[in-house]
Amino acid sequence: MISLTQGSLDKLETLFSDLGYKLRYEKGSFRTGACVLQNARVIVVNKFSTVDMKVVSLLQILETMEVDESLIQEKLKTFYQQIKKTKITV
Repeated sequence: MISLTQGSLDKLETLFSDLGYKLRYEKGSFRTGACVLQNARVIVVNKFSTVDMKVVSLLQILETMEVDESLIQEKLKTFYQQIKKTKITV
């Protein structure tokens, strides 16, 4: 299970950066707390969401993506493997 903490959020931010995505925290009323702008490789996260909601939203987005694991830093590979084993439920 992934903890819904600021530490996990920081790791997810780095993971998305490694994958070539830019995270932006802005105002929004997204149904999931975040949305992906595919062509621009940008993920917009509702800045007013709680930390746990931000983590869950980013995990849900990551779950739908095809990930090239060779792009991920060594120190985050175990974190990513843990994410892959976890089923996200809200």
